[in-house]
Order: sequence, then structure tokens, then C-alpha cells
Amino acid sequence: MSEIQVGQINSTDGSTAITTGADGYVSFAKTQIGGRRNLIINGAMQVAQRGTSAFTANDGTYGLDRFVAIATANGKFTMQQNSGSVTPPVGFTNYLGCVSTAATSVGASDFWQVRHKIEGFNSSILGWGASGALSASLSFWVRSSLTGTFGGSITNSAGNRTYSFGYTINSADTWEYKTVSIDPTTTGTWLTGNSNGLQLGFSLGSGSTYQGTAGAWSDTFEATVSGAVDVVATNGATWYITGVQLEVGTVATPFEHRSYGEELALCQRYYWKLTSSSQRMAGRPGFSQTNQANRMGLEFPFEMRSSPTFSQSGVSVWDGISTYSLSTPTTTRIDKSGFDADYAVTGITALRPTTYYFDDITDYLEFDAEL
Repeated sequence: MSEIQVGQINSTDGSTAITTGADGYVSFAKTQIGGRRNLIINGAMQVAQRGTSAFTANDGTYGLDRFVAIATANGKFTMQQNSGSVTPPVGFTNYLGCVSTAATSVGASDFWQVRHKIEGFNSSILGWGASGALSASLSFWVRSSLTGTFGGSITNSAGNRTYSFGYTINSADTWEYKTVSIDPTTTGTWLTGNSNGLQLGFSLGSGSTYQGTAGAWSDTFEATVSGAVDVVATNGATWYITGVQLEVGTVATPFEHRSYGEELALCQRYYWKLTSSSQRMAGRPGFSQTNQANRMGLEFPFEMRSSPTFSQSGVSVWDGISTYSLSTPTTTRIDKSGFDADYAVTGITALRPTTYYFDDITDYLEFDAEL
């Protein structure tokens, strides 16, 4: 076998050129070689820690991990993993499905998006907002009961630097593969730490105030392109998506499939939900400080993006003699690495190890550090 040639680095954008060896093999085209290519987490829609039932898409509601509804009016569509139970594209087993719940009249100042927020540590590879900024390519599989021009946008965290894009769905109820080339921008503020570095939004309906020109940057927030289809305007309309990939370079490459374990670990940096598969299954150890109080704690499986917010449902503690329900903690101590809390528990046996657990399989401890 003859030697395979390696693509040379393009000095203008850091990507690689196509180079074909004598044996017909081709190198990566206009993209970084090796490492992580896809800036999107859970782009194959595998992880749904919050559940697989339909979620009403209120503003700020997450359905599948890392994909959130943004809405000027709540309840206009639902989000669900594998909504409608259609067959995904070849190579995928899951998708995010949205269904319009009414025929909504879209006002000039209305907009609805399914949005993915990328942490600045990850999006900083693009170098946007400075000289030498790199091009990006967006690709995805999409399916809708409607046809025509659809749209979305990429914005910075402040929403004052936007790239609007359009794509066409040609056939109803058919999976279609789409790619979008995104020009670099050397202006605007793009955060590079553990904050919101970049926002990718797919529009399900947007009024004239938030419509822009396809393929152009602007200094205002835009949700879609002019003339795009409004999914929420048709009762029962469907819009499904999977295989979402955003990468450096001017040419979209095949979807970067990661294992479920890798994808789950990436998602747990932003959200972690501790549940049990069996009713009254033992959870984590605690300690009764007095006959009026119990302390419990745990370490997160991975360091979270920031100190998360905390909520719980159906947690009880057992002191070896009796069981006591744990309501709202009197004190919590929480950071990126772990959590402990004090609970008022009248009558618990003092100064002994305890075990806390979930009353039912629907109960949980929940930690949220989403962008």
C-alpha cells in the first residue's frame, strides 16, 4: 500500500486542505484533525436526565440535556425525546421532537427557539471577536410536517452580535441533512470562561422584530431569517432534529459519534439528577448530630460548571431504628464538587450513622448548573 498523504495546514483559518494519496484515501477536509470536533454536547439526543415524557416548552425549560426552550409566551409547543416515534436517520437512535400545541398568532415581538448554549471554555476555539477568528460549519438532520424555509441564529451571550441562517425543508415528514457555513466575526464580546460563550438557536416561530438576513452578521438579536416558517402557527405541526454538529472549518464533516457514557459525563457538568431504580433503595450515608438534626452529603461524579442550585423530592433518612422524612434543608453547603445539608429531624437517635434514601423511583436529588 502506498503512503497516505496528510493534509497541509491552511494558514488563514487553521484548517486542513483535502489531500488524496495514491491509494485513493482522503484526509479530513477543512477541519481540525483528531480531538473533539463537535462543540455541541448531546447532539445525537441520547441523554434525557430530566425524563423522556413530553415537556411543555415554557421559557427556560430543558427537555433533553443541553437543549432549552426560549419563549416569549409559554406553552406553545412541547419537547420530547423521540416524540412521535418515527425512525431516526441511519446511524442515530434518538432525536428531539417538538410539536405545536395550538395555531399561535405570531406577533412582531414574539419568538420561540430551541437553543443550545456552549460554554466559553469550549467555544473560545473559534476566536470570535478578535483578529484571526475562524469559520465554523453547522450540520444537522431535520424533519417537519411543514415545508419551506426555516431558520435559526448564532448569538453571543449579550444577544448583540448575531449570525442568522436559513435552511430549506423540501419534503414533509422526511429526514433531510442540512449544512450551514458560518463566516467568522472579529467584533462583539464572546465570553471565553465558564460562562455562556455562544448560543445556537433553531426557530419555531419569530416575529418581524427578530428576523434578519441569512448569512450575515448584525449588531442586534435575531432569532431567524425573514420569511421563515413558523411551526407554532400550525396546530399539531412537528419539527424534529438530531445529529447537531458545530465545528471549526468551512466544510461540515460526518457527525462525531461519542459513546453514551462520554455524552452523559459531559451533560453532568451542567445538570445531575440522582435517582433510584428501586423504591426505598439505600442512598448515601449521613450522620445524626443531635436528636433534632441530621446531616447528609455527597460528591458529584464530575466537577460541575459552577455551584449548582439544588432541589429534592421524597428523601427520607433511617437511623437504624426509625424512618424520618427530610423536607427543606435548614442549611446547605454546595460548590462545584459536592453538597451537604442539615435537616431538622425531630426524634432521630443522636450521634449515630444514618442512611438516606428515596421513597419512590420518581424521587430525586437534582443539581443544576446550566448556562
